[in-house]
Amino acid sequence: QVQLVESGGGLVETGGSLKLSCAASGNIFSINVMAWHRQAPGKQRELVASITKGGKTNYGDSVKGRFTISRDNAKNTVYLQMNSLAPEDTAVYYCNAVTLLFQTYWGQGTEVTVSS
Repeated sequence: QVQLVESGGGLVETGGSLKLSCAASGNIFSINVMAWHRQAPGKQRELVASITKGGKTNYGDSVKGRFTISRDNAKNTVYLQMNSLAPEDTAVYYCNAVTLLFQTYWGQGTEVTVSS
């Protein structure tokens, strides 16, 4: 089992920045990919960014150049630095971990609201 706890969400003005954190615990050695997804009201959950254990990253088209995902394997934590935030970034952001056996775990989510 893997437990994920997100933090860092909140209210920010357009153009501002936020940094989300996701701390993993439990069977952390089984984790391969960690990712951030988001779900806005009335919309489907979408991938924001992912990072492999080796550091390979992938970003959703809408956040490329604005968001940066990073991972501290020693702290079992993944981060999402979000810059140039816009109202369309408003959503609940979920941390996700996928193990080497393709088991998937989710955090409880942290809310990000960008005011216009």
